Amino acid sequence: MITSRRDALGSIALAGAAMFVARTSALASQTTPAALPTNPLSLAQWSLHRTFGLCKPEERPAAVLDPMDFAKISKEQFGISRVEYVNQFYREKVAEPGFAKELRKRADDVGVASILIMCDGEGVSGAAAATERAGFAQNHKKWCELAAALGCTAIRVNARGEGSAEEQIERCADGITQLLAVAKPFGLNVIVENHGGLSSDGAWVVKLMQAIHNDSCGTLPDFGNWRDESGVLHDPVANTALVMPFAKGCSAKSYGFDAAGNETTLDYPKLVEIVRSSKYRGPVGIEYEGRSMSEPDGILATKALLLRLGCVVSSVQLGWGICRCHSVY
Repeated sequence: MITSRRDALGSIALAGAAMFVARTSALASQTTPAALPTNPLSLAQWSLHRTFGLCKPEERPAAVLDPMDFAKISKEQFGISRVEYVNQFYREKVAEPGFAKELRKRADDVGVASILIMCDGEGVSGAAAATERAGFAQNHKKWCELAAALGCTAIRVNARGEGSAEEQIERCADGITQLLAVAKPFGLNVIVENHGGLSSDGAWVVKLMQAIHNDSCGTLPDFGNWRDESGVLHDPVANTALVMPFAKGCSAKSYGFDAAGNETTLDYPKLVEIVRSSKYRGPVGIEYEGRSMSEPDGILATKALLLRLGCVVSSVQLGWGICRCHSVY
């Protein structure tokens, strides 16, 4: 299905992506990874979804950890001082008095900056009904409030819709534009991840960004989420290159590693070249999703590979009020 959509949406864009990949590869061949601009690492909470109990019963560990301790775990266990939250862990708490203040305090106490909240399950941005699109925007207000309280710079949302590919562009653009109005008073970006459906086609996402045409809206390229509905992976390098010019976030998805520490599903050297050769200087979020090793081991393996390819671990300076120390994108 993605192939047919590309015939309609993306032949020119894909050609441009190929030129971009060739250009960045040529640049990398003339320089060492350390000579390119660097991006700091962050940790996506989904890397620990089983650790925090968000999984099938048979996958639950003997001791489920508290998602409130995510920042502490990130810093003390993995040496990563930037975190990306997942809203599913906090649905029951988000409306509780004092919750945001406590979650912020726990991050501040260990010197961790909050980057964004990944939001799922809050409606369909591109629903056919205008009332549903408006509801999608309003449903995210509570997460905008939390993101601002934590010092995040963005919330990540899904571009899913109903109708043809062109109809979904129009409808998703409308729903996300309404959400941008909700997020604006909080000083937040709204960023779209390739996360299933048409959003897993880079050419379609480019058209969506062009339709929205708002400086506060961007993409969150996920290295691995370029799969069609049957689960077939479609050219992660070319698709990542397509959406990277719009990036306001980045997800380093990983599944497994060989004995030399190389990711076995994705071409990490080329993917990291694309990130580091772009204008995006924000965090690269580690998102281990494999089953071949434990979640902690998968995180550490991904971290080691990203460091080898030129990303960096750096501390953050936390100040009073909303922290913008990591808002470099």
